[in-house]
Amino acid sequence: MNERKWMIYGANGFSAMLAIEESLKRGLKPVLAGRSPSIEKIAKEFDLDFQIFSLSSVNEVASQIKGLAVLANCAGPFSETAETMIQACILSKVHYIDITGEISVYDYANQCDREAVSAGIVLCPGVGSDVIPTDCLAKYLKDECPDATHLKMGWHHTGSKASKGTAKTATQGLFLGGKVRKDGKIKKVPLAYKEKVIDFGIGKFNTMTIPWGDVFTAYHSTGIPNIEFYLSRSPRSVKKIKRYRRFIGLFNNKWVIKLLQNWIERNWKQPTAEIRKKGKSFFWGEVKGLSGKVVTARFSTGDGYNVTAAGVVVVAEYLLQDLSQKGYYTPSILMGKELVKKIPGYSGIEIIKNE
Repeated sequence: MNERKWMIYGANGFSAMLAIEESLKRGLKPVLAGRSPSIEKIAKEFDLDFQIFSLSSVNEVASQIKGLAVLANCAGPFSETAETMIQACILSKVHYIDITGEISVYDYANQCDREAVSAGIVLCPGVGSDVIPTDCLAKYLKDECPDATHLKMGWHHTGSKASKGTAKTATQGLFLGGKVRKDGKIKKVPLAYKEKVIDFGIGKFNTMTIPWGDVFTAYHSTGIPNIEFYLSRSPRSVKKIKRYRRFIGLFNNKWVIKLLQNWIERNWKQPTAEIRKKGKSFFWGEVKGLSGKVVTARFSTGDGYNVTAAGVVVVAEYLLQDLSQKGYYTPSILMGKELVKKIPGYSGIEIIKNE
């Protein structure tokens, strides 16, 4: 067994708890960490080492993680935690991964590429359900259509809803509007900027554009300059969003965001194991090439939270090896497009070509 140590920070969070359980199934024993005293109780329950520390400064975090091989950051919102942890990982020469879906975090990690190369470490945010499945899907499509200029992807899920942590992060992101990539540049657009009916293989569903992480990552994985990402939402829901988005700017302040997040903390119910067992995610993608070639692909996976737990552990286990890789990576660049085969419930990919 590999004796190099790794850490899960934010170990009292919902996704982190699932990752801990997945780690133990695979014979891995992460160090648990976070700022809450509850970390000690969790660590004793699983017979794991623990550390309790806040993210007060880069130097303080660097001193706490020194000697580790990999740090898995599961403490969101990642726009508030990732910068400090990435800089601490660079200082301490520790590989960094997280489960963010926030474009700003991918962008920051990419900006730190040279520092990571100099430190000899990997920075790979987004090793959960956002963006492992879709990042690999984008790479499959690019390989089928090398001259692709446009990429569209979509996600439909059944079963579990967002955890408390994801809901809180989404609340913060609500006020940032939508994003697409056009001619290689990320462009800010309104929420529900476009709608599209997508056949996910189990039926056709109405979808709307959302600022999913692939708007950033898929471009780095494939070089495709025009990218849109769609989430299934009923026409009625989209109509409501379009009606209310004109008022979002009036409520874009920290007080309102905190009020909404406190409500989520008090009232939100976490997805149970039974719900997650039945849950499924369906992914669709389409590329168009300069020659007019169109390629469509789709597959399904298990519940998104189970995918995230497995993703954290699979990528951490990979990074615990002695590697020559260093710098910023997307999941598909780090481990190849077949990484998707390692996640729960993967159905195999269906590719449809229209020459």
